[in-house]
Amino acid sequence: MALTDWTIIQRSLTSRLFSTVTTTVTVAVAVALLLTLLMMRDAGRKAFARGSGDMHLVISADASPLVSVLNGVFHANAPRRPITWAKYEQLAASAPWDYFVPNQLGDSYQGRIPVMATTHEFFTRFMPNPGESWSLASGRFFEKNFEIVAGASAAASARLKVGDRIQLTHGAASNTADPDAGHQHDEFLFTVVGVLAPTGGSHDRALFTTLASSWLMHAYDRLEREGHHHDHDHEHADDEECDHDHHHDHGELICEEDLTDQDRLITGIYGRLITRANSDTPANLPQVFDQLRRDSTITVASPRQEIDRLFTIVGNIDRVFVAMAVVVMVSSGIAIMVALYNSMEQRRRQIAVLRVLGCSRPRVFGLVMTESATLGLAGAAVGVLLSLAGVRAAAETLKSQVGLAIEPALSPPVVLVVVAAAVILASLAGIIPAVMAYRTAVAKNLRPIG
Repeated sequence: MALTDWTIIQRSLTSRLFSTVTTTVTVAVAVALLLTLLMMRDAGRKAFARGSGDMHLVISADASPLVSVLNGVFHANAPRRPITWAKYEQLAASAPWDYFVPNQLGDSYQGRIPVMATTHEFFTRFMPNPGESWSLASGRFFEKNFEIVAGASAAASARLKVGDRIQLTHGAASNTADPDAGHQHDEFLFTVVGVLAPTGGSHDRALFTTLASSWLMHAYDRLEREGHHHDHDHEHADDEECDHDHHHDHGELICEEDLTDQDRLITGIYGRLITRANSDTPANLPQVFDQLRRDSTITVASPRQEIDRLFTIVGNIDRVFVAMAVVVMVSSGIAIMVALYNSMEQRRRQIAVLRVLGCSRPRVFGLVMTESATLGLAGAAVGVLLSLAGVRAAAETLKSQVGLAIEPALSPPVVLVVVAAAVILASLAGIIPAVMAYRTAVAKNLRPIG
């Protein structure tokens, strides 16, 4: 069997198997970490931008525009301050809206799945992704009070299906700031009438019902706190809206006629202005935005601007993580240098034998450099595979926790640059050991041992 250069390198690597494996793993971790961060950064930004749908503005009474977007669009937390229905009607008349969809957040299912109370326009006008309307995986959209439409992720995590009847909870059970958090609205049963197809946005992990359903639940709680037990007969007790079977084990009923102005509250509004054909941004958007900002009782935000601002903040942290990944990669190069350097002390006799057999000094130098580059290439290849597994795990976690469908993809130019950087770094790490091999004295290292 001919003793080729590759055979020599292969035997050298396998003879120091533990050192070879640990060095390769170090390079692989560095490459995987760097690729995962780069892929998740770009894919996350696209997912957040897609998740805001086709709205131009979101209006709430939250403390800041960013909080307004995170709470109202991505269901980060329940908004603390409400907007009255009279205020909603005033704002609806303030600009030429294409749609102006009110919503109320604050309730949940099982203390963890957010519930959004809204109107039919949420499904008929608002698009969860630009150019893509809502579609159903099963069932239908809500038509009456106390009906639920479940987002795809919410239905999967709670194992909900059409026909199930559920009870809602006030707030999130983990929210200790709200004294009523965890209180179950056990007087009312909701029926699941539809399950939405996945959209890849945050709404996938929410449940949806009518505004009136939420108003009626909270009005009932208010009446109980005030000592009204509805032991009288309503004149409208036989009305269609009162004659429902969703009221649980109660003879007394509450109807929309019982609602007062303090019951008709919302926490947010999705607004889109009328636009020209083939245009997504109306010319009057800056004027409407400035006009609404002058109103100190509300917070107006552009989801796109706030997402850009969020990633500007996150980007600073992101650069720190990328820098850490680069440091790990440099450390892996140092590990290669140390491993080869230590092996040179043990392989001087082998190198001397190769020299006697006709292997020139430049060839010995090249063998060590190639061995070092091979370690870098092997580690980079394993790192690419690890990054694919890493981004998939991260994407699944974000989908279950945040509801965003992250679609990370390996960019060939980025992969090529990272792999090339790993190989070049490994080659540079091999220079000192290669010089040691080059300078190995044949006569001195072929003396009899002992």
